[in-house]
Amino acid sequence: MIAIFDYGAGNLRSVQNTLAEIGAEYRLVRDADGLKKASKIVLPGVGHFGQMMRALDELGVRDALREQIRGGVPFLGICLGLQGLFDSGEEAPDVEGLGIFRGVVRRFPHEARVPHMGWNEIVAVHDSPLLRDIGPRPYLYFAHSYYVPQCDVTAATCTYSEVAYTAVLQSENVFGVQFHPEKSGPTGLKIVKNFIDL
Repeated sequence: MIAIFDYGAGNLRSVQNTLAEIGAEYRLVRDADGLKKASKIVLPGVGHFGQMMRALDELGVRDALREQIRGGVPFLGICLGLQGLFDSGEEAPDVEGLGIFRGVVRRFPHEARVPHMGWNEIVAVHDSPLLRDIGPRPYLYFAHSYYVPQCDVTAATCTYSEVAYTAVLQSENVFGVQFHPEKSGPTGLKIVKNFIDL
């Protein structure tokens, strides 16, 4: 069962529509039991780093989510769902992330126009099954003011305001995309299908 985790925010309807369009069966879950039954987990995220992490804590799912990820369940974090995989973020310095990966989510330079919103290209730096058959420099839809710096788990980068940052990450069963595949047309659809087909 593919679980879309609903923490009370996020563009769930467009993610649901994307999974339905590719014929994937899914269930919205809001608790630890739902996560523990999942064969794959999708965490869509929009909004504020602190709000999302506090919502996960209020729902009592932080530990279950970490256990599933570390136990090998395929995980896809979208936008803020990618950022939450790290230790912390400048948007809410006092709030802990999931800590799956070391590092801090940064804000774009103050001279940059934020949010970074609209279509931009990504460039692969490592092979990843998520990027299979999408072309060398595809354009995808972004909407964010904070970013994960390039790191060991970066699979593709995007550049905005002269900052090259993590657009796609992968480490074993853990995947993340900073863009919104559910709003990125056929290319975004293919990326989600690649995750579902793992």
